[in-house]
Amino acid sequence: MWAKSLAAGLLGFPLAVGLVGLVALLGPGSWEARTLPMLLLFFPIWVGCIAAAFLFQSGLRAWAWMGGATALCFALMHLVKTSGLVSLPV
Repeated sequence: MWAKSLAAGLLGFPLAVGLVGLVALLGPGSWEARTLPMLLLFFPIWVGCIAAAFLFQSGLRAWAWMGGATALCFALMHLVKTSGLVSLPV
């Protein structure tokens, strides 16, 4: 249970940041129109990521899946930003 709790506490926040960041980058509409809804959705997504850690059978699986998902989200955000698919404000 401690391993799942640590995975939830330490990986839940960056996973939520990565998920919200991807949706904010790839979402429809202008950048300004997406910012406030994404900020408002961050907390429920964060709580969902924390709760999802306790659905895994073991702490090792929670760390592996949540760590992999976090790394994947940040890698995709980097890929989207560097590919020029979106125009970000300066």
